[in-house]
Amino acid sequence: MQKIIYLLILSIALQLNFSFAQKNDAAKKWADSVYNTLTPDQRIAQLMVMRESGPNGIYVKETIDLINKYNIGAICMFQGEPNEQAMALNEFQRIAKTPLMVAIDGEMGLGMRMKTVKKFPDQLTMGAMNNKELVYEVGKAMAEQCKRMGIHVDYAPVIDINNNAANPVIGYRSFGENKYKVAEYGVQIIRGMEDNGVMASAKHYPGHGDVDVDSHLDLPVINKSFKQLDTLELYPFKKAIEANVGSIMIGHLSIPSLDSRKNVASSISKKVVTDLLKKQMGFKGITFTDALEMKGVAKFYPQGEISAESLIAGNDMLCLPGEIGNSLAKIHQAIRQRKLKWNDLEKRIKKVLEAKYHYGVADYRNIDTINLTADLNKDVDRLRKAIAEEAITAVKLANKNLLSINNKKIAYVAMGSNANNTLGNLLAENFAADVHNVAMNIDGKTYTDLLLKLSDNTYDQIIIGFHDYKKSPAGNFGISASVIRLAEDIRKTNANTLLMTFGNPYAIKNFCEWENIISCYEDDEIFQNTAYELLLGKIGTKGQLPVTVCPALPYGTGIMYAATNPQGEVLPKVVPAAAYNFSKVDAIANDGIAKGAYPGCNVIVAKDGKIIYNQAYGYLDENKEKQVTPVTLYDLASVTKISATTVAIMKLYEEGKVVLDKTLGDYLPWVKNSDKSNITVRELLLHQGGLVSWIPFFRETIDEKTGDPLKQLYRKHFSRKHHINVAKDLYLKDSYINTMYDKILSSKLGAKNKYVYSDNDFIFLGKIVEAVSGMNLDKYVKEHFYYPLEMFSTTFNPLVNGKPIDLIAPTEKEEKFRKQTIRGYVHDPGAAMFGGIAGHAGLFSNGEDLAKLYLMLLNGGSWNGRQFFKKETIDLFTSHQSNISRRGLGFDKPERIRKAGDNYPAYRASEATFGHTGFTGTCVWADPKENLLFIFLSNRVHPNGQNPLLGRMDIRENIFDAIYEAIRKR
Repeated sequence: MQKIIYLLILSIALQLNFSFAQKNDAAKKWADSVYNTLTPDQRIAQLMVMRESGPNGIYVKETIDLINKYNIGAICMFQGEPNEQAMALNEFQRIAKTPLMVAIDGEMGLGMRMKTVKKFPDQLTMGAMNNKELVYEVGKAMAEQCKRMGIHVDYAPVIDINNNAANPVIGYRSFGENKYKVAEYGVQIIRGMEDNGVMASAKHYPGHGDVDVDSHLDLPVINKSFKQLDTLELYPFKKAIEANVGSIMIGHLSIPSLDSRKNVASSISKKVVTDLLKKQMGFKGITFTDALEMKGVAKFYPQGEISAESLIAGNDMLCLPGEIGNSLAKIHQAIRQRKLKWNDLEKRIKKVLEAKYHYGVADYRNIDTINLTADLNKDVDRLRKAIAEEAITAVKLANKNLLSINNKKIAYVAMGSNANNTLGNLLAENFAADVHNVAMNIDGKTYTDLLLKLSDNTYDQIIIGFHDYKKSPAGNFGISASVIRLAEDIRKTNANTLLMTFGNPYAIKNFCEWENIISCYEDDEIFQNTAYELLLGKIGTKGQLPVTVCPALPYGTGIMYAATNPQGEVLPKVVPAAAYNFSKVDAIANDGIAKGAYPGCNVIVAKDGKIIYNQAYGYLDENKEKQVTPVTLYDLASVTKISATTVAIMKLYEEGKVVLDKTLGDYLPWVKNSDKSNITVRELLLHQGGLVSWIPFFRETIDEKTGDPLKQLYRKHFSRKHHINVAKDLYLKDSYINTMYDKILSSKLGAKNKYVYSDNDFIFLGKIVEAVSGMNLDKYVKEHFYYPLEMFSTTFNPLVNGKPIDLIAPTEKEEKFRKQTIRGYVHDPGAAMFGGIAGHAGLFSNGEDLAKLYLMLLNGGSWNGRQFFKKETIDLFTSHQSNISRRGLGFDKPERIRKAGDNYPAYRASEATFGHTGFTGTCVWADPKENLLFIFLSNRVHPNGQNPLLGRMDIRENIFDAIYEAIRKR
């Protein structure tokens, strides 16, 4: 039997070896064939990794020029939005003679670089865990992100040992100061990535942890002997090599014990790269230099010379080498001077080409942008939550009862916070906690007043949270001396004070004498919710400090506590005085204005069929000349989808004129001969018909260089063939509408039963309303809803319909296409090109009038004695109707299964809630269980159109939560 098992194992091993040999042979053949098609300069350019994007987006033209001119081998992605990046990458690969290797510098995943993609936790946070399997899961998830995005190399993990608290560039990016844990967790990330087809890159060899100079700015010097380095810094790299890491990144470090030449960085040292790493340590993979534009090396070498020196040192690939022409000239000069051998270069070029084959570069396929961001984010929240629970650390806990807050009168002091955060809201809602938000630059009076409030012995426990401080140690992490003193004074007044830090654990150095400290490591909804669960006793503490904070709190400090209340039961709280208090709403709305999220806004709250709050804040525009009022009209953007198109479809459905399972071809004859014909009305309402999310119609109607509207399509004045008024003094040729419909019909159709939020769905639905009713969409909704509900401000094309321009909030100062401040015309360029009336955008309203439509829906379809809908119709359309998304029919909703950190549309919103948000900074949400309505109107796209702060600050979500808090406290 043993012999049979042995033979079976031997057979499998032989098959695997044969398969591996076959793949290696195929890689060599492919590399040879590609190499033979290239000129000498193109071969050298295969070793170049060029920057693909910068702080403001993608360098498309510059990158295309580099590909066409030099046939560069690789690009490194930086800032950008996933769909834009994907389209750019598809174009780059299309024109590249040799497929491009795509890299990204993202040890926290793609969210470290890409807008709208969430980050995985910092490596230092993971270093606090005792769960290597979870680290592997992060590596695997990072690989899946990369593959989804067409990326072949992630410059991760950081396996520097962070044994210098003053390190300005590594710090939170390292797993910590213990070489064994750094090595073990680094290997887990490597295996998670490599097992799933993405090249990992261990960095920054030979070890960047023990420095106090940022190599982006200067050349750090490490004065350690080789024995010291070999014992500590090099240990994780040895383990990475044993784990067959695909690549290693060489850092810019001056280490005299390895190379004594002055100002010679490790990245350009043959002794460090070739002799030590490749020969002595036996590394066979790809070496990448760290960015050669960094001043740690660039300040000592003229442009181009650094590239030659890097290759002379033995590097395989050069990251961000600067101007390629100069680099090629210097490299050829080095070859002529016999500092560099062409035979050696040929081997490295072919090694890079073989790596391209092994990591799928040779088999590049276009990135599908459908559902791209959602796919990239799919694992992040789950892993963030799991890591938060594993990492949270009881650093010191003299009083264990502080982790049990039931039946206590609590105060929560949020240092560094300007408005209630997740933890503050949870404590206030469930325990009637008094929440105090304290700015880092607290003034003397606020200091004295707050200390007086907290020292009257009325609180059973005070929790102090430190929030929103910097990850870097510079300037004491941005924590002011005044708030440290305030925290100390509060502690002196109440022995039952618990400190919770939400950020870099090194900041705990300010509190080493405290008796009760919890390190939470990161500061977002997920980590704050985890801290709340700890206070409830729902979870325990499992983490340990990954670094030494001070002599009294060395590496590994951490007290393990089991959960005491696994169900997280919250005992009844004392209900405050019976009055609506919307002060938190005011604070959040005004904070958004102060921080530039929007010039002004309008908040509407209705409860039990009545508007109980209608407050305007701020100004119409950045000039601050005219204040917002409750009658200000705002561009509702995608709120149009439910406030016009969906209610129109509901009415026609109820009348039997629209059937949900009939198709576009049934209602629109001009669609019949396309692949869109069989999409059903239901699929359109659910965004599951396979249509692309949107089509930038305007781009083909403007001059690419100037951004001006093309003269053959536009006129400055109304004319016989130019009726479509897209903006002031700008009219589009009528026939172009047909071109836009043709573009939708010819657009790529994706798989059905896949959720892709699409404007095109609602453009079609608007046309169905018109085809079935015989009326334009704007006329239909006015006649059936707006006029009967006395919504007299609610309209498409407000200027045409007699609304004064000074009542309308302006939107974007458009630099391309219309080239003017858009005011009174729809912001969405596609809707503008459809004449300002479209199923996906175009509606304007003030908040009070818009509220009437949703109060009618909350009232079962009845308003002022008129029945607009049957309640069954409302229930059908506003309930969850998809098994693959959170959507109702037309309406957006909360997720059916809420995950930790889900706060859309509000943390407290019930499953029955329905509504929508709009790109211009609007939303409407109705909660039937609370009989509650919330409307937020703003023009966050003014003036530049790209302001992300409203979303980043979760202002709408936080206001909605504050409203719940206010009504539940009444």
